[in-house]
Amino acid sequence: MKTTKMQFGFSQKLLTLAVIAAFAPAHAEEAEVAQLVRPESYVSAGLGAATGDTNDRAIFGQYNGLRENDSNLLLEFNFIKRDDTKGLWTNAEGHNLGLDNRELGFSQQKQGDWKYFVGYTEMVRHDPRTINTGLQNAETTTPVVMSLVTPGTGTDVNLKIKRKALSAGAEKWLTPNLMFVVSAKNEDRKGARLSGTGVACMPAVFSSIPCSSLGAAMLLLPEPIDSKTKQFELKLNYSDEKLMLSGGYYGSFFNNTNRSMNPQVSGNLVNPDGTTLDTTTTPGSTLVGYLQQPMALAPDNQAHQLYVSGTYAVTPKTRTTFKYAYTHATQNEDFGSLGAPAGVSNLGGVLDSNLVQLGLTARPMEKLSMLGSLRYEDKADKTPLALYNGAYTNDLTSSRKLGGKLEANYRLPDNYQATLGIDYASVHRDNPVTTADIMNITPPAISPLTGLREDTNELGYRAELRRSMSETINAALSYEHSKRDGGSWLIIEPNNTASNAVGTYPMTMLDRKRDKVKVSIDWTPIEKLSLQFMLEDGKDKYSAPSDKGLRDTGMSSYGVDAALILSESWKLTGYLNQNTQTVHVDHNVGYMAELENINTSLGLGVIGKPLSKIEIGGDLSYLNDDNRYQQSMATGAPIVGGGLPDVTYRVTRLKLYGEYALEKSAVIHADMVYQSAKINEWTWGNNGIPFTYSDNATVSMQQNQNLTFLGFSYVYKFR
Repeated sequence: MKTTKMQFGFSQKLLTLAVIAAFAPAHAEEAEVAQLVRPESYVSAGLGAATGDTNDRAIFGQYNGLRENDSNLLLEFNFIKRDDTKGLWTNAEGHNLGLDNRELGFSQQKQGDWKYFVGYTEMVRHDPRTINTGLQNAETTTPVVMSLVTPGTGTDVNLKIKRKALSAGAEKWLTPNLMFVVSAKNEDRKGARLSGTGVACMPAVFSSIPCSSLGAAMLLLPEPIDSKTKQFELKLNYSDEKLMLSGGYYGSFFNNTNRSMNPQVSGNLVNPDGTTLDTTTTPGSTLVGYLQQPMALAPDNQAHQLYVSGTYAVTPKTRTTFKYAYTHATQNEDFGSLGAPAGVSNLGGVLDSNLVQLGLTARPMEKLSMLGSLRYEDKADKTPLALYNGAYTNDLTSSRKLGGKLEANYRLPDNYQATLGIDYASVHRDNPVTTADIMNITPPAISPLTGLREDTNELGYRAELRRSMSETINAALSYEHSKRDGGSWLIIEPNNTASNAVGTYPMTMLDRKRDKVKVSIDWTPIEKLSLQFMLEDGKDKYSAPSDKGLRDTGMSSYGVDAALILSESWKLTGYLNQNTQTVHVDHNVGYMAELENINTSLGLGVIGKPLSKIEIGGDLSYLNDDNRYQQSMATGAPIVGGGLPDVTYRVTRLKLYGEYALEKSAVIHADMVYQSAKINEWTWGNNGIPFTYSDNATVSMQQNQNLTFLGFSYVYKFR
């Protein structure tokens, strides 16, 4: 099976072939020039089959179209024609036509004059998890919850989202310096994705529900998806010896057919402690009343942008860049029956953004090059404030951001090269009009937020030293340091003060110190062997008026990449990488969490031609992703039950391919993929017991998934 990203036009291909023709050996140059003059087309047809069932292919087949069917048609074509007399290129191509991620495209262009294209693509995203439920009208806006007697006795549902996109565009040179470009795209999305609703024990809100196991319930309600996204762009491109300019309009329009989901609960539910929750009497009837409220789905919205950008060569060694964009986004779909504050029929959402960017690159001296840039963005949220649900107002998100960068690169003696840089960033956020905009429950049962900050500023420094030690080895060492601080805190919760030991503050507003170091080495010990080494380590330290919250994060990574030319017919590649990320949090209820993610990957690849008519290749890869949840009490006492277990994901994949040339224009192509995946996660199940909802619906995924895919195709090439 071959999966190729759809390309309309040949600008990238022509550039690639031109570079190859310029630098490749003489015999390769002739072949590539011939490819330009007489481009090659092909048609490929075959069959592919995979072992196992849909559960074995849950991870493997999420996006590649090989989840549902045991066997599939493998069909592709690419027709390219060049008319030398008219300078006309014609291209028609299709990929994965027998699968549910198919692509089709057609384009024509007359070089230096005009071009047009049309394209059609499909993609299906299959949820890797399986739902077992008694839900009626699942994947619609009117689901009916029917409790199962015991978990696992319902119907299996596999959710998926299908995208269909149609695109078209055209280009026309109006003058030798001016080009007009127009493009449009329409994408339909249909299907459903995993979602749900629930009510937790919150006496401050639900005073009629006692704070016990009877005060909580959770229902699985897949979100129905039926939406359209339309995108349009019109622009003019101008270019001469010094100036390149592009300006135009871009519009995006989102329309959702489903405005809300209206669930119904039929029969009793199950309490978290396993007892029956009677939905006909209080507190069960009160709780079900909240669960049956309409759930708003993504509302219609649109955005319009006017922009201009370009570059100007002040001198042969000095160039400026610039960009301005104005965006007007709105979201004003009527609430309908969803309920709203008195006199308010829709959100009336309006967000206006202004973006300005300026840049300068210069080489004032032969050994010195410099660059600088400035970026300013102003987002004005003009949405009216209103009190929703009698408790909360909508949140405004106006902000002004300023960022700048200065960098200098200087070639020192003895093959050294030094780079120094300064980075600056500042953010101004509008504070809420009143503290009631955040929470209007008095007294609050749980304070969700202690304070906010209007302004934060960050200043950073970068330094890198690079040296060519010899013709076979190069090395670089870099260091980065930055510090973020800001203005005074606005205290949101009046019961808290800035020195409150358990206050909660947003991590994006906390003071932060960042340090990062990186070492890289390129080594070619012999002509046919190249090695690349990389080591990186960094840490962020946070501080706040509170003793709680995010304390620090860390990252470290190392990697080795290798390429070996065994002969003119055989090549080897290999890699090993490991990345580690840590997060240290002191929670305000008294426990400490040290979260760690370790991702290890390695691979080995080979490609060769044992005979003139045979080409073979393959690669073996391994991935291990491990999330560790280390917890302890702030008092030093152990966590009851030992804390949360690790979440691990491991994949071993072997990919082999072979081609046999029946003749110059005909090839038999074969693919083999073996994949073994194992996932162990407590989030949706633990020790073989799946997550269970209040109606005994479950969500699970097969822990061990093994499969083999075989594909054979006949490929005919022609000019």
